[in-house]
Amino acid sequence: MPGQPETWQSGAEGQLDRRRTESQGQIEQIGGNVERTYVMVKPDGVQRGLVGEVLRRVERRGLRIAALRMNTISREVAEKHYSEHMEKPFFKSLIGFITSGPSVSMVIEGQNAVSVMREINGATNPLNAAMGTIRGDFALDTGRNVVHASDSPGSAEREIAIHFRESEIAAYSRIDETWLYEN
Repeated sequence: MPGQPETWQSGAEGQLDRRRTESQGQIEQIGGNVERTYVMVKPDGVQRGLVGEVLRRVERRGLRIAALRMNTISREVAEKHYSEHMEKPFFKSLIGFITSGPSVSMVIEGQNAVSVMREINGATNPLNAAMGTIRGDFALDTGRNVVHASDSPGSAEREIAIHFRESEIAAYSRIDETWLYEN
């Protein structure tokens, strides 16, 4: 039933199956490769008033916003999030930027959510991003490219765990999912 609590369980090949609580006695599975991904509107996007635009594009594409938080990320969390860049020359300035003001962190769900979100965002370098993408429409510089999205399901799992507890992620079905997905 709509509005009832649900839990997520891992399915085959890392896919997520939506399962209703046992007390409801029903199981619902969304077809296809349902994934979770981590998305952040970076401090430049927040300061420029682009949070609503990013949310609009995510929802209009048919993805679910399962968790959402605005906060200023601590240095410790930022360093953990960007740990793969620790030895790169831009690491210090990246951490300074990402902790400079509020950002909006999200967990996004849907079929192929990782690749769909990367497509919505556009190329990391805004000069290479297609018009119609967030970066193609709103960014000019790689260091101020408005949004971050996980680059793989493995990165998504790691980044979600850094920014959210499982209890903070809502499981629900959008009313239009039967019109979005064939299976």
